[in-house]
Amino acid sequence: MMGAQILHFLVDTVCGFFTVALLARFVLQNARAPFRNPLGQFIMAVTDWMVLPARRYIPGFRGYDTATLMLALGWQFINMSVATAVTIFGIGLGPTLLLGLLLLALLETIKVSLYLVMAVVLISAIFSWVNPHAPMAGLFNRISQPWLRPFQRLIPPVGGVDLSPLALIVLVQVGLMLLAGTRFAVLPLLIG
Repeated sequence: MMGAQILHFLVDTVCGFFTVALLARFVLQNARAPFRNPLGQFIMAVTDWMVLPARRYIPGFRGYDTATLMLALGWQFINMSVATAVTIFGIGLGPTLLLGLLLLALLETIKVSLYLVMAVVLISAIFSWVNPHAPMAGLFNRISQPWLRPFQRLIPPVGGVDLSPLALIVLVQVGLMLLAGTRFAVLPLLIG
């Protein structure tokens, strides 16, 4: 049992790392953020080996890099498959199990995306308070602006403080709660 836990931990770590890197690449591309910074160069270095070949087979859609998104989903599918294999023994691989794993992988990819949004917004807010002229501050501000802009239109600054990051984080937390509930609805597909 200890070996199964170690295997699950290692696979979860590797799959989580590549999922975050791929989703960060997708976000940077959509924000048209420059990749000529340490973070952008790191993300390109760890994802190019899979994204560039995948683009030959998975075309973009309306300007979005669908290959990057599909690869993130694929890493989460691998993660969910290994997690299921080490926790549920003796269950045959059927279409219901595959559908359940695919739904779980999709939910996990959305969950990682929401955590990424929350992290970017928090880092951007901290930069704006501590050092708005830091080299990476502009990058995080540029990435977070598309998510914050709708909230900034609705919520005026209070005493010179922008509360839009707080409102977005509350909304992301609600989304995470809804995802957790949906995950429990999908779990019976793996067993049934």
